[in-house]
Amino acid sequence: MKKELTCIVCPMGCQITVDTDNDYAVTGNRCPRGVAYGKKELTNPTRTVTSTVKITGGGHERIPVKTDIEIPKGKIFDVMKELDSIILKAPIKMGQIIIKNVAGTDANIVVTRSL
Repeated sequence: MKKELTCIVCPMGCQITVDTDNDYAVTGNRCPRGVAYGKKELTNPTRTVTSTVKITGGGHERIPVKTDIEIPKGKIFDVMKELDSIILKAPIKMGQIIIKNVAGTDANIVVTRSL
């Protein structure tokens, strides 16, 4: 079976084809990263989650955060649910971990801006 995908690893957005019957062979990629993405997307899709959380005392209502590693795609809503319950208090430094092992994924949530 062949599956058509748009590669999201770089800005080129290549239209790739992954042949699941041929050891996940990838065609249509313009860089080597497309091969790894195509296979991974069909066998174990992961994403980096970026979002914001509430903060008080910093002049802004929200502060940007992200996972420090990619997480399984199926865990995104669990991570977002945890983020929704967080209220931080300024000052906060960029890179500070605010949740360890979020949703049991081994990923940490880190702040991406100092405030």
